[in-house]
Amino acid sequence: MASGAAQRARLATVIEPAVTAAGYDLEEVAVTPAGRRQVVRVVVDTDGGVSLDDVAELSRAVSTVLDEHDDLLGNSPYVLEVTSPGVDRSLSEPRHWRRAVGRLVEVPLAGRTVRARVVGADRDGVELDSGTGRDRHPYAELGRGRVQVEFGAAGAGSEGEEGS
Repeated sequence: MASGAAQRARLATVIEPAVTAAGYDLEEVAVTPAGRRQVVRVVVDTDGGVSLDDVAELSRAVSTVLDEHDDLLGNSPYVLEVTSPGVDRSLSEPRHWRRAVGRLVEVPLAGRTVRARVVGADRDGVELDSGTGRDRHPYAELGRGRVQVEFGAAGAGSEGEEGS
């Protein structure tokens, strides 16, 4: 059987066309042993997010592809997990930054960590608002960003409005 990295690369090569055809980006393929089985974890994303119905549809499509290429898993049983990236996913591609518009992030920049809100992103770079002003940065200047979880941010301006 192929090495772990080679196996993941080959799996990604056969899975990606099905994921792309359904309108999603293949973010990651991971294979981990779990007893006598393997867990094949397929991480997908899209600009509009991934719903549970999307996961079910993609699971069927990916399962069909894996059944057609069962030699890639050494003919051993597997458990398929199709999921979307978690909030802890690093922002490393332009599409990740575009999907993070409006979110608070921490990102290495010029030897320090900057905490700012993503206010825009395109193929060339990101516009960040640090609270003291907006600055545009090409991707080459940025390290891997991380979305920061904000509790109570959604609807924060609606407190106490119910009884008014």
